[in-house]
Amino acid sequence: MQEITLLYIPCPSEEEACRIARHLLDARLVACANWFPIRSMYWWEAALAEEGEVVLLAKTLPAKADAVEAAIRAVHPYQVPCIARVAACVNEEYGRWMEKEVDISL
Repeated sequence: MQEITLLYIPCPSEEEACRIARHLLDARLVACANWFPIRSMYWWEAALAEEGEVVLLAKTLPAKADAVEAAIRAVHPYQVPCIARVAACVNEEYGRWMEKEVDISL
């Protein structure tokens, strides 16, 4: 098994999730991105909000996690985006594929 970093990033729409994913992939900061619809409830400016969002799940190497987070902050439309990092392990073949796809020289 090989360690990777998953980044969990709620977005306001599928279009925004796709735009952010493409930005990260074009920069070779992540090897893969997935997104899926969710329902969210949270406090915002002293009021309880409930709405649909789209979660972007980006997969990268641990050494690139800081750069991925900085790239997300630069383009995310939320004033306070959630960027949650989760350490995970993947099978060796997938890990080797990720190493080839993520540009570790950046």
